[in-house]
Amino acid sequence: MDEKTTRLVEQLKSNPAMLQTLMQSRDGQALMQMLTQGDRGAGLQRAVQSAAKGNPADMVKLVNQVMQSPDGAELVNRINKAVQKP
Repeated sequence: MDEKTTRLVEQLKSNPAMLQTLMQSRDGQALMQMLTQGDRGAGLQRAVQSAAKGNPADMVKLVNQVMQSPDGAELVNRINKAVQKP
Protein backbone atom coordinates (compact mmCIF):
# COMPACT_ATOMS: atom_id res chain seq x y z
CA MET A 1 0.00 0.00 0.00
CA ASP A 2 1.41 3.37 -0.92
CA GLU A 3 1.89 6.26 1.50
CA LYS A 4 -1.26 8.08 0.34
CA THR A 5 -3.42 5.04 0.96
CA THR A 6 -1.84 4.47 4.36
CA ARG A 7 -2.68 8.06 5.32
CA LEU A 8 -6.23 7.57 4.05
CA VAL A 9 -6.68 4.47 6.20
CA GLU A 10 -5.33 6.26 9.27
CA GLN A 11 -7.56 9.27 8.61
CA LEU A 12 -10.65 7.07 8.28
CA LYS A 13 -9.80 5.12 11.43
CA SER A 14 -9.67 8.34 13.42
CA ASN A 15 -12.86 9.82 11.92
CA PRO A 16 -15.83 7.41 12.00
CA ALA A 17 -18.21 10.03 10.56
CA MET A 18 -15.98 10.43 7.51
CA LEU A 19 -15.83 6.67 7.10
CA GLN A 20 -19.63 6.40 7.28
CA THR A 21 -20.04 9.16 4.67
CA LEU A 22 -17.53 7.43 2.41
CA MET A 23 -19.24 4.07 2.71
CA GLN A 24 -22.59 5.62 1.75
CA SER A 25 -21.11 7.28 -1.33
CA ARG A 26 -21.10 5.79 -4.82
CA ASP A 27 -17.31 5.35 -4.67
CA GLY A 28 -17.55 3.72 -1.26
CA GLN A 29 -20.13 1.27 -2.54
CA ALA A 30 -17.96 0.53 -5.60
CA LEU A 31 -14.98 -0.10 -3.32
CA MET A 32 -17.00 -2.50 -1.18
CA GLN A 33 -18.11 -4.35 -4.29
CA MET A 34 -14.50 -4.71 -5.44
CA LEU A 35 -13.36 -5.86 -1.98
CA THR A 36 -16.09 -8.50 -1.70
CA GLN A 37 -16.04 -9.70 -5.28
CA GLY A 38 -15.40 -13.39 -5.76
CA ASP A 39 -15.91 -14.71 -2.24
CA ARG A 40 -19.05 -12.88 -1.08
CA GLY A 41 -17.04 -10.86 1.43
CA ALA A 42 -15.41 -13.71 3.34
CA GLY A 43 -11.91 -12.37 2.63
CA LEU A 44 -12.89 -8.86 3.65
CA GLN A 45 -14.42 -10.14 6.88
CA ARG A 46 -11.22 -12.02 7.73
CA ALA A 47 -9.13 -8.95 6.85
CA VAL A 48 -11.24 -6.69 9.07
CA GLN A 49 -11.02 -9.14 11.97
CA SER A 50 -7.24 -9.37 11.60
CA ALA A 51 -6.90 -5.59 11.35
CA ALA A 52 -8.99 -5.15 14.49
CA LYS A 53 -6.50 -7.42 16.28
CA GLY A 54 -3.61 -5.26 15.09
CA ASN A 55 -2.59 -7.20 11.98
CA PRO A 56 -3.45 -5.16 8.86
CA ALA A 57 -1.61 -7.45 6.40
CA ASP A 58 -4.77 -9.04 4.95
CA MET A 59 -6.42 -5.63 4.51
CA VAL A 60 -3.31 -4.31 2.79
CA LYS A 61 -3.38 -7.33 0.48
CA LEU A 62 -7.03 -6.70 -0.44
CA VAL A 63 -6.47 -3.01 -1.16
CA ASN A 64 -3.40 -3.83 -3.22
CA GLN A 65 -5.45 -6.30 -5.28
CA VAL A 66 -8.05 -3.61 -5.96
CA MET A 67 -5.37 -1.11 -6.94
CA GLN A 68 -3.82 -3.49 -9.47
CA SER A 69 -6.66 -2.84 -11.90
CA PRO A 70 -6.90 0.55 -13.62
CA ASP A 71 -10.49 0.98 -12.39
CA GLY A 72 -9.54 0.09 -8.83
CA ALA A 73 -6.57 2.46 -8.81
CA GLU A 74 -8.73 5.27 -10.18
CA LEU A 75 -11.39 4.56 -7.56
CA VAL A 76 -8.89 4.68 -4.69
CA ASN A 77 -7.45 7.92 -6.08
CA ARG A 78 -10.94 9.49 -6.21
CA ILE A 79 -11.58 8.41 -2.63
CA ASN A 80 -8.21 9.88 -1.56
CA LYS A 81 -9.09 13.19 -3.21
CA ALA A 82 -12.59 13.25 -1.68
CA VAL A 83 -11.23 12.63 1.80
CA GLN A 84 -8.58 15.34 1.39
CA LYS A 85 -11.21 18.02 0.70
CA PRO A 86 -11.78 20.36 3.64
